[in-house]
Amino acid sequence: MSCVEEVGPGTAEKIQDFISEKVSESGSDGVVIGLSGGIDSSTVACLAVNALGPERVLGILMPSATTPPEDTEHASLLAEKLGIETETIEIDPITDAFNDLCGHQTTGMAAANLKPRARMMVLYYHANSLNLLVAGTGNRTELLVGYFTKYGDGGVDMLPIGCLYKKQVRMLAEGLGVPPEIIDKAPTAGLWPGQTDEGELGIEYDVLDEILCLLVDHGYSTDEITSRLGIDAGEVERIGRMVEAARHKLMPPEIPKLR
Repeated sequence: MSCVEEVGPGTAEKIQDFISEKVSESGSDGVVIGLSGGIDSSTVACLAVNALGPERVLGILMPSATTPPEDTEHASLLAEKLGIETETIEIDPITDAFNDLCGHQTTGMAAANLKPRARMMVLYYHANSLNLLVAGTGNRTELLVGYFTKYGDGGVDMLPIGCLYKKQVRMLAEGLGVPPEIIDKAPTAGLWPGQTDEGELGIEYDVLDEILCLLVDHGYSTDEITSRLGIDAGEVERIGRMVEAARHKLMPPEIPKLR
């Protein structure tokens, strides 16, 4: 029996109400979303359109040289299906400029993280210019293990699907009518050629969801999770370390207490 619950019939409506409330509370005119062509951003876009109407949702496509062509095609397909305005901005000129501006030798991960941080800047440029909120696309699975870039794709005004595990996002996407070619393809952040999320995480999302649900939501021990799922204890411990190491990414910057 799966620990991850089925998505209830009222889930979409609750998230849509959340989006409407946040836009209303902030006095904003709508939301801007980075459309990657993946399931997460597609699901958030569908929810936002249902909550606000297509005229109040702006989709920004931000490909780079390592973006799979099908991702850009899928992002455009979804935007056309939803009837939302889009803009396409190549981010390579932004990230390439760092090689000339910064004197220190970079690492592979530092260079890869420039891409989501460049996308964050583009999104907030539009948000500030057009009085919009940035709707993030992170899900609960990735947030818990820190599979996002701090002040990159983690730099947003709201996280509408941050309450849903990846498996639940797939369920919701199907109900919202996200095209099957988007739902069924392997998730990737396009950080480098051939990169996939599951390959980088070193574990399949379905298994990761179950571990996190038992570990975080229900407080099961490593031995209990190992017994229930039939997986190696070392793998459970690895995921536990990822959760602990990611906590700082979900918290505001720490401030010293002087009194």
